[in-house]
Amino acid sequence: MASGRLALSWVGRDESLLNTADGGYEWVSRQDPRVTEIRLLREIGKTGEVTGTPSDNLLIQGDNYSALQALTRTPEYSREYRGKVKLVYIDPPFNTGQAFEHYDDSLEHSVWLTMMRDRLLLIRELLAPGGSVWVHLDDAEMAYCRVLMDEIFGRGNFVGTIVWQKIHARNNSAQHLSTVHDYLLVYARSKSDLVLNRIDRTELSDQEFWNPDDDPRGPWRRSDLTASHAYEDGRYEVIGPHGDAFAPRGNRWWSCSQETFEALREDNRLWWGKTGRTFPFRKRFQSELGGLVPTTFWTHDEVGDNRQAKGEVTRLFDRSRIFSTPKPEALLKRVIEIASDRGDVVVDVFAGSGTTPAVAHKMGRRWIAAELSTGTMETFTRPRLEKVVSGDDPGGVTKAVGWAGGGGFRSMHVAPSAFEIAKNRVFLAEWARGEDLVAVVAAQLGFTCDGMEVGPFCGRRGRARLAVIDGVVDEVVARGVLGHLDEGERVVLVGRGVTPEAESLVSELSRGSRVLKAPRDLVRRGRAVR
Repeated sequence: MASGRLALSWVGRDESLLNTADGGYEWVSRQDPRVTEIRLLREIGKTGEVTGTPSDNLLIQGDNYSALQALTRTPEYSREYRGKVKLVYIDPPFNTGQAFEHYDDSLEHSVWLTMMRDRLLLIRELLAPGGSVWVHLDDAEMAYCRVLMDEIFGRGNFVGTIVWQKIHARNNSAQHLSTVHDYLLVYARSKSDLVLNRIDRTELSDQEFWNPDDDPRGPWRRSDLTASHAYEDGRYEVIGPHGDAFAPRGNRWWSCSQETFEALREDNRLWWGKTGRTFPFRKRFQSELGGLVPTTFWTHDEVGDNRQAKGEVTRLFDRSRIFSTPKPEALLKRVIEIASDRGDVVVDVFAGSGTTPAVAHKMGRRWIAAELSTGTMETFTRPRLEKVVSGDDPGGVTKAVGWAGGGGFRSMHVAPSAFEIAKNRVFLAEWARGEDLVAVVAAQLGFTCDGMEVGPFCGRRGRARLAVIDGVVDEVVARGVLGHLDEGERVVLVGRGVTPEAESLVSELSRGSRVLKAPRDLVRRGRAVR
């Protein structure tokens, strides 16, 4: 940590977490092979129109840390997504101390911070230079998360805090204050590259426009022509239509040069009041202004509230299947339209009931969504998205965005760990055999397996070839593999067992090639060997 740098400190900060079979967490070293391991993503189903490639919309069931690791580290996926995601929206457990039906929201504070830290670090790698991450929280952890995100993304990349009115009725039984809002912390990958879209104008916002002088360009509103900051060319006097002299008073300056002022006068873009004797204002025409700059306070009548969100999910299914904490589609529509454009990639790794991918799909964005709970995935997330694809979801923003069905997605599952630890020794899991072993090795070492390799090779990384032997690499095996190399190529030869003779032979006959033993050399010092 840099000297003098502000950072959060908590118990377990220097450790990582593993999910346990009972749904809890286990503290382990950040170098534990089960933490540094790149898990496999296995396809378990297809819905609608898909290409069968990483560019498809992806619905991932499993731990979102492992899903993010796969997206940022596995070559096939990292080429498609690392540094290319325009928007990440996450609605993690708020850590309120409650236990909801569909997820546990009572993590110990240090567990919550570690869980968020590890995922935000990977999310940062996914974001494009002009991308942004929106983290949805309440008062329980918002302040701590902001300091954590300052550390990860840089304080200068903080964009703002959105306040969302999630409830529009007072809770008169509240002990102290009736809480009616949540927060969305917004950070850019690189604030200088971030361009946020404007939102549509509203009837309320257009009430300030008028046209008392019947200007043929249509309605306009008044805009101040002075500024509070000193402007080099901002001290001069102007003459009104009836000979009156005007100049800014006190610590005010004209906000434009006299040359620009006279150009506005010539183009009839000044308003001197109905009498022609008042201080001048600039005319801003409604037709030229376009959309509105988003504010940081979003009311329930603009983007919906908790009651509306529950109603959307209930209408999709039935009252026997009610998700505890859904978000309204209008809220996600606002986020997505501000922070992305059609065709951009939107990611949500706390998918829950599936609001984010559902709205992203309807709005023409590509998406990736991950959900840990199998029950939530099978009861809410996947069925909801299947309805979106088939056009059987008439609610939410469907009508507003003109959605009628189409597209598709691939369902993926995060594979279990390929490593087991017993008595401080690392072993390969029983399932890691044959083609699965090849995939595991390629993922850890960063090789691409595209099915086009010939001979003994199963992967490629530049001029390096990968060969995986589900057995012992001896001198005979090594000679056979080396005989298939083209000039200038080298090989990484991996086996469950390795003889010293094979290691010596490869080192002698093929400069830059090497022989590795699985799993020992895949997790040496707790890091993937690259």
